[in-house]
Amino acid sequence: MNEIVSQPQVKKRAPSQPPAAGRRGAREVLERLMHGLFFACGALAVAFVLFISVYLILSGLPAIREIGLWDFLSGREWAPTHQTEPRFGILPFILTSVYGTAGAVAIGVPVGFFTAMFLSKLAPKGVAEVIRTAVDLLAGIPSVVYGLIGMTVLVPAVRTAFGLASGATLLAAVVVLSVMILPSIISVAETALNAVPKEYEEASLALGATRTETWFRVSAPAASSGVATAVVLGIGRAMGEAMAIMMVAGNVANMPGLFRSVRFLTTAIASEMSYAAVGSLQRNALYSIALVLFLFIMLINVILNGFLKKKKEGGRT
Repeated sequence: MNEIVSQPQVKKRAPSQPPAAGRRGAREVLERLMHGLFFACGALAVAFVLFISVYLILSGLPAIREIGLWDFLSGREWAPTHQTEPRFGILPFILTSVYGTAGAVAIGVPVGFFTAMFLSKLAPKGVAEVIRTAVDLLAGIPSVVYGLIGMTVLVPAVRTAFGLASGATLLAAVVVLSVMILPSIISVAETALNAVPKEYEEASLALGATRTETWFRVSAPAASSGVATAVVLGIGRAMGEAMAIMMVAGNVANMPGLFRSVRFLTTAIASEMSYAAVGSLQRNALYSIALVLFLFIMLINVILNGFLKKKKEGGRT
């Protein structure tokens, strides 16, 4: 018999793999690093807000103490360079900013909301793309270009149409601001409308409502928080604009009137900060104006957020 010689069998080694515990530990380390990065970014944003708030308070309070809070807020004359009796009343600036922002919102919000509704619910795809492109371009135009076009086209048109000596008026500023806040209102409102679940609209249509009724009675209320955010952004843009308004509003410290040259809170700061002496009462008063403007914007945000919170709680109950 032939002897069968058995050869030793060579076992194949499985490819070496890192242990599961090691992989788990690396993932945990990565998770902690990412959590730390997210926390640092959030803390940085909060730190910026706190820094700006503290800086404005420390820089603005000395002038308010020296002038007097009531005289500063209710004074009707602004003459910081008067040699014998300088005056630091900012009531014209406050009222002009309030009226100008309110006028811009009254024009810009309806136009922006209806445009967003059209893009979200009614516009054909090709038409919607063209309008969105135009809105994006409108958002990218620098404010100085808005002011230049307003100064060369709108201001002469206002002067001719109403027979005024100068067309640089509050009306021109309102028109320019209403155009400038449109992109933010349209973009945010359209995003909010697109986020409304389709089931809401389908249920409304199934109950017999028309498409228009569904859009305004179902979709719009469901997207109210996003629309309110768009309004807040528009108010902030209108309240904080300076360069374009300086070019079309006349930049004169008058009490506000629709056909009068006026000065906003922002333009008062921008027009005088360059030549106000460091440490002077005039410069400190400009910091106080910035503090008042900052508090105005914060107050508007708090009021609108509180209104939305009450509306949500009322809807849940």
